[in-house]
Amino acid sequence: MKYINNIFTIENCRLDKVTKKFETPIFCYSKKKIEENINNFKNSFKAISPIICFSTKSNSNLELLKYIKKNGLGADVVSKGELMLALKAGISPKKIVFSGVGKTRSELIFAIDKKILLINCESKSEVLEIENIAKSKNKRVDIGIRLNPNTDAKTLKQISTGKKENKFGVNEKTFIEVSNHIKYSKHLNLKCLSVHIGSQILDHKPYKKMLNVLDKLIGKTSFSFEYIDLGGGMGIDYNKNNKKFDYKKYCQIIKKFLTKHKSKIIFEPGRSIIGDTAVLISRIIYIKENSKKDFIIIDAAMNDFMRPALYGAQHKIIPLVKKYKKTNKIYDFVGPICESTDKFLTTKKFQKLYEKEYVIICDVGAYGSSLSSNYNVRPKLAEILIKGSKINLIKKRQKLKDLI
Repeated sequence: MKYINNIFTIENCRLDKVTKKFETPIFCYSKKKIEENINNFKNSFKAISPIICFSTKSNSNLELLKYIKKNGLGADVVSKGELMLALKAGISPKKIVFSGVGKTRSELIFAIDKKILLINCESKSEVLEIENIAKSKNKRVDIGIRLNPNTDAKTLKQISTGKKENKFGVNEKTFIEVSNHIKYSKHLNLKCLSVHIGSQILDHKPYKKMLNVLDKLIGKTSFSFEYIDLGGGMGIDYNKNNKKFDYKKYCQIIKKFLTKHKSKIIFEPGRSIIGDTAVLISRIIYIKENSKKDFIIIDAAMNDFMRPALYGAQHKIIPLVKKYKKTNKIYDFVGPICESTDKFLTTKKFQKLYEKEYVIICDVGAYGSSLSSNYNVRPKLAEILIKGSKINLIKKRQKLKDLI
């Protein structure tokens, strides 16, 4: 993804051609970049041969899931719908793990019937519910227990999941209590110790602390876990300041951990696979001039791309066509929705912009389309996958008549 002759280009496709063919806003993915990210992840952890289960919640586009499956990945799901989608994409049940704090009985029954690799439990009540279902079906079910390691991931508080005040997982005392119960169960197999401390983590040190917690806990139990599910959370460089997660150091820490604990590692990456593979093209509707700043009102809105409104996340915005006339004005990039949080970025020293021009919101592959909604009765956007100069429509834009 780069400028060629001052026009932003994905692979061999100029995005000005996309705006002539499709209505904006529109999500545009690079097939080559997805493949690069998958290969980079695999190569980074080649020494430990992990099971890699793509985090479906980060992007649930069926065509993308099919391509991710084609590259050898499984799926991490958090709902019956995501599980059904992963199966429809052709992902083997034996490469699917089911996470989440509030799995309903019907979801658990569906997962058990599909014989997926693991259900990672997040409470004592959930373990007992699965045991009850397994008993009624006269089955033994493979499960994991998710530990809350009380580890600060040093990330946004909205996407921190491994501290004691977060709702996820169980504490050490409950973990030991539940594992001792499972030891004598005729219907449960405790196969996995699961953990996930948060998202958009750029430093390997929180993971080192997390593994130290796991090491001590395993020493207090009499279980030998077939799997250790380390979750995901590895971040990407949204700010383009070359601050990248060090996979090599993380792999070394895990290798040291595995010299003591002979388990198969499971990862659940999402953002690190799909985050930087897509952009959102948006058209400038109006420019509202102000004495201190100009509001650049674009046709993309918080319902299309929720991260800035939800987390206060910042995504770089660039012009589709690069020019060299700069402005000293502050630009506020905002959407058309009737909410003050419908705002993407405040920036200065941008190039001079005009109405009807196009801008690009960068790195929207993760939690872009999957978090979108129909708020203000706005249709969900089209999505395209670019390979070389070829454009494939992988999701049609919703029609208003279908919403109303």
